[in-house]
Formats: sequence, C-alpha cells, structure tokens
Amino acid sequence: MPLPFLTAERDHAFETVARSALPYDDPERWRRPYRPGPWRVGTAALWLLLASFVLFAAVLIALTGSVSTAAVVLVLGLAIVVGALRLLRMGVWVSGRGLRRTGFLLTRTVPWDRVVSVRTVQQPVRWLGLPRTVQGQALVLVREDRPADDTPPLLTTHGLDFLHRPVAFDRAADTVEAWAAEQRHG
Repeated sequence: MPLPFLTAERDHAFETVARSALPYDDPERWRRPYRPGPWRVGTAALWLLLASFVLFAAVLIALTGSVSTAAVVLVLGLAIVVGALRLLRMGVWVSGRGLRRTGFLLTRTVPWDRVVSVRTVQQPVRWLGLPRTVQGQALVLVREDRPADDTPPLLTTHGLDFLHRPVAFDRAADTVEAWAAEQRHG
C-alpha cells in the first residue's frame, strides 16, 4: 500500500506549504527564526534527566524521612527544571515590535527604531559560551544609542545552537538580517 504523503514528489509540496506564512500568523508574536541546536537541546535534556532523579529522591525522602529535607530537595529539582527550560528559551527572538536577546538570566529587547543595522562579521567568538575564543562568524547588532563594541553578538558560529552547523548559522543570520531590514524600512 503506497503512502502518498511520504513519496519524494509529494514531500517537496509539503515543505513549500509548511514554510509559507499562515493567514492567522501574527507578526507581533515573538518568534525565534531558527531551531535550537543539538548542543542546547542535549544539555537541557541532561538537566531534565538530572531533575527527574532529584525529584524522585524528594519523593523517597518524603516517604521515608524528613518532610523539610524533602521540600528542600523538591525545590532543588524544580530549580533544575526551570534552568533547563530557560536554557531552551535562550536565543534571539524577533517580532514587529523589535529584536529580543534572551539570555539565561536576562532578556533585553531593542525596538526596531533603535536598530541601525544587523550584520554578519568575522571575529573571535566564544566557544560554547566559555572564555576560550576561536575565529568564527558573529551576527552583531548595531544600535543608534550605543557604540558597536558595547553590544554582545546575537548569534555565533560556535554557540550552543550552531556549533559545527555553518549552514544553519547562515540561514538564521540571513533571516534575522531580513527581519531587521524589513522592519526598519517598513
């Protein structure tokens, strides 16, 4: 029995439909113009695995011992879950209102009227966010109210989302640059 939705000629049509904007798609809704990378997803998955063990330990401690100790372990497990979810939310988000850079602890939003340019440059970048730097590409934001050196890069080729994925970085950088060009001129 052939499955027409899995054939090669139908697959291209499905991708074209999936990439088109939906009629109810709200341009004011915050969206990440790229998928989280395997390093980010893998790290979050390991954190969630650790959280499951900690939460299981909290249940065992509550059943066999001190409720106050179980509450402390439960809070620790929930903090690990929140950290993993926050790790997955990190990145660059765009909407009709501006550009948002979400970090682990801090989120900054820049309205489009303050954006001078968004461009890709060749420069030393941090490897997986660690202090070690390597030569790579970075998507940088130039704002009208700050010097260009004052803002950290939005995306890098050696970050959690794009390590060993240069095509994905190019696609994401092009998408963010296109959003910036459209919103500044539109």
